[in-house]
Amino acid sequence: MNEKLTEERYLDQHVFYGLKNLNTGFDAPAIKYFNAADFHTVLKRCEKLGVVIMGIEPFKDGFYFDAAFPEEFDHAGIKWYYIAFEKFESLDMELQYAASYCVPWISALF
Repeated sequence: MNEKLTEERYLDQHVFYGLKNLNTGFDAPAIKYFNAADFHTVLKRCEKLGVVIMGIEPFKDGFYFDAAFPEEFDHAGIKWYYIAFEKFESLDMELQYAASYCVPWISALF
């Protein structure tokens, strides 16, 4: 089985369930975008499940806005993504959030 499909299925079933995907076709269908409240839920679920957040990309009106990666927040440890999210939210803009994820135990199978 394809690793990417397996990770996508896991994320859909355990992280993204019940949340509204705001990707209206401006990006690849597999990339999910969320408003701030739903993305905060995504962050909490990832933390609880041990899903690694490899990067956060906020978009504004369907266009790339910025990105954040763990290397920028070495002092923050594993919770770097909360600091990055708070930084973006402090801009007081309506952003849509996407992220790249790694489900370690699925990746280890391949």
